[in-house]
Amino acid sequence: MNFVESRNLQFEYTKYDDETDSRVSVKALKGVDINIRKGEFTAVLGRNGSGKSTFAKLINGLNIPTEGLLYVRGLDASVEKNIWDIRQNVGMVFQNPDNQIIATIVEEDIAFGPENLGMPPSEIVKNVDMALKAVSMEEFRNAAPAYLSGGQKQRIAIAGILAMKPECIILDEPTAMLDPQGRKEVMNTVTMLNKEEGITIILITHYMEEAALADRIIVMNDGKVAMEGAPREIFSRVEEMKSLHLDVPQITELSYVINKSIKKFPADILNIEEFTDAFKYYGFNKNFSYKKENSIAKFNKPILEVKKLTHIYGKETAFEKVAVKDIDLTVGEGDFIGLIGHTGSGKSTLIQHFNALVKGDEGNVLFKGKDIFEDKAGLKFIRQKIGLVFQYPEYQIFETTIYDEVAYGPKNCGLSAEEIDVRVREALAFVGIAEDMYKKSPFDLSGGQKRRVAIAGILAMKPEILVLDEPMAGLDPYGRDEILSNIKRMHDDLGITVILVSHSMEDIAAIADKILVMNKGSIAMYDTVDNVFKEPDRLTAMGLNAPQLTLLFKRLRDELGLDVPVNVYDIKEAAEILISALK
Repeated sequence: MNFVESRNLQFEYTKYDDETDSRVSVKALKGVDINIRKGEFTAVLGRNGSGKSTFAKLINGLNIPTEGLLYVRGLDASVEKNIWDIRQNVGMVFQNPDNQIIATIVEEDIAFGPENLGMPPSEIVKNVDMALKAVSMEEFRNAAPAYLSGGQKQRIAIAGILAMKPECIILDEPTAMLDPQGRKEVMNTVTMLNKEEGITIILITHYMEEAALADRIIVMNDGKVAMEGAPREIFSRVEEMKSLHLDVPQITELSYVINKSIKKFPADILNIEEFTDAFKYYGFNKNFSYKKENSIAKFNKPILEVKKLTHIYGKETAFEKVAVKDIDLTVGEGDFIGLIGHTGSGKSTLIQHFNALVKGDEGNVLFKGKDIFEDKAGLKFIRQKIGLVFQYPEYQIFETTIYDEVAYGPKNCGLSAEEIDVRVREALAFVGIAEDMYKKSPFDLSGGQKRRVAIAGILAMKPEILVLDEPMAGLDPYGRDEILSNIKRMHDDLGITVILVSHSMEDIAAIADKILVMNKGSIAMYDTVDNVFKEPDRLTAMGLNAPQLTLLFKRLRDELGLDVPVNVYDIKEAAEILISALK
């Protein structure tokens, strides 16, 4: 039985066009034919703007089809009287949790949906308990959502849908703001609900390892279905996926590259366990040995220092929470630091102290040896020199044109029109925004382009330190790589000190020199990338993980006795090492 069935499904919306000074039509879906069976776990992939979220909102009844047919639970989704029934049985978790949380207490927010469905009180209590446990948020039952981190809020939003026990759950990038352990817990919960409760799951994600857990994958591109099949079938088509600006799991790509040299080695491996079994089965040289030195920490002249910093939210109230405690930290000129930690570990709170957005209850923050709060009149200077790009940086955008958006900061610095123009053009050129786009509205850009504009707005201030709080969250692989490439160039070409917050261990390994690990408001580790990632068990205990390739090489060492290093983060390097061991 099909839970969702679409035929020639189309959806069109209008938007304002600056060039014609009128509203124009945009086709988000251009004839989609999809069947999703009841009880099936389906992953939907596609680059930003491919139509994934539009399709999801049609299934949930938030939008009505423009043309074509869409049946949900056998009900015509274009008929208004069917919408309540559809929404009652199709729960949707959005990318941004702030759009879903409405109550002032976590427990009340989760109970809101079941209450409105008319569930008995005893069942509501049972479902709320189940949902809190599923997302590991039991200890925050009586907390105020306003005091939670972005990742913790997302867990609450997911719990609110789980508590309603719908027949189908649509998850639109639900783990984009979660730490590795949080992602694993949510996916375990989703899989359990699918396998044990028979709930139909539709997962929109940019994490290919999550998609690999599904029964079937649908790949969308430009409002149409580009590919459809089982995970192993879809991910084995590596070149085709990359042509659509998408990824495959790192382990799959590694097996694909090895297969090019060793044809008998399978090219469609999906996870570390399968790879280890295949490696053992194929047969490897047990005397093989490959050595690689760990990177050595560089100690540059201090540019930013944090001393005994403590910050408490809701001090002396029922919601009192120590966000960061007794932090000591030195950042050197030209450092590239990856900042990682479980959701709620204090990462975002810590970085907001760097440019004086918040002031600690105790301790000091020094920029080039001077306390940033020593002269309040100098805070304007501090915020020019230490630029902060928030989570979802597009929310920082408010001007009517791209040019004006980037010019806003320099204008407020009292610079001349000539200097402002030079800075705007330099910043936009650096992030790859062409001059013919300057007069366009930033709100008409893709997610990745909006983030480049937001970063350009900070670059135009000529900062010496650039702090980025998860700037890649929610972006497709192409947009993610685009942003990472720009950040790397800023560091290398402009000599800017960079502090990058991310939940992607692979991104951090590829780009950072050092890693700062936060755990429960304190610094747990601060060392080179190699020294931090060589302790995956310690990271796992803190709700984190090491990159997939590191975990694979550690498993090959521990289970098969293969003498290989664990500080391997690049597919090409990993393949070269393992091909040598197999020959």
